[in-house]
Amino acid sequence: MRAVTIAELGGPEVLRETELPVPIQGEGEALIRVAATSVNPIDAKIRARGMGLVADFPAILHGDMSGIVEDPGSGSEFRKGDRVYGLIGGVKGRPGALAQFASVDPGLIAPMPQGLSFAECAALPVIGLTALQALVSRAALKSGDSLLVQGGGGGVGHIAVQLGAALGARVFATCSASDMQWLRSYGALPFDYCSPGLEEDLLRASDGGFDLVLDTVGTESLDRAFRMAAANGRVAAIAARSTHDLSQLHAKGLSLHVVYSLLPLLMGQGRSLYRSLLVELARRAEAGELRPRLDPRRFLLGDSAEAHRHFESGEARGKVIILVDPELV
Repeated sequence: MRAVTIAELGGPEVLRETELPVPIQGEGEALIRVAATSVNPIDAKIRARGMGLVADFPAILHGDMSGIVEDPGSGSEFRKGDRVYGLIGGVKGRPGALAQFASVDPGLIAPMPQGLSFAECAALPVIGLTALQALVSRAALKSGDSLLVQGGGGGVGHIAVQLGAALGARVFATCSASDMQWLRSYGALPFDYCSPGLEEDLLRASDGGFDLVLDTVGTESLDRAFRMAAANGRVAAIAARSTHDLSQLHAKGLSLHVVYSLLPLLMGQGRSLYRSLLVELARRAEAGELRPRLDPRRFLLGDSAEAHRHFESGEARGKVIILVDPELV
């Protein structure tokens, strides 16, 4: 099969196309013919720095996947030809989706939502699982809550904005000026993160603080999240690899929820939860409550290095999609 692997860490140029044997199915695993995958920040970080997450070289990266069941394996609920999507690997001990075939733990996949394309479904797992865990599983967002999404124009951010609106929250978001109009279309009140009076404007709009702040950016943005949360409020963070003064959490009685979507892949625990979350994401997508935004450019498997360059250029407008099998897409 055709695959793209890395044999060393570095820039996008270390992503090289090669030929590998079709993977042998592990016990209880399904063999998936991969249709598409998408680039997430963690994919670029693993490629460049390893992050302690890279599998043995040559490593196949990327966790997001949409595809078709080629062989469901013994005792599987899936059938040959089923359309599925999920977060399948790309980290230690579990090859990813930059290959024509992948052997997959069925707990990490679910039926694709009807009405979404293979490309859209390949964009959804990481960002959707992260947003759903942050807002629902961990921080218990409810109807009527005020929600601030910091980085609302990003991958997780724009799904969280849509999910928050669907849950009946009053949604606010920080974003670039170019993203304000389409975030309004999702039901959010957007604020330009470059505005010199940003914090004062946010506190005024929220009557002194938000019930829940989701920070997708980290560093100084996470510090702002502590300041923007109301007394007894909640902060959810997905980029917390930094040092912070937690006195604001103590002074206001805040709770902090850190979400790390790769844990079930790394620890082998919580995969049944991921199946249920993928099913929930599909249900909400079918109901028209959320849809991932895709960058207009499309890349083929052999263009994976260029896809990473485009992603890291900052010019992408939506999830960057790699079509592994254009015949399926």
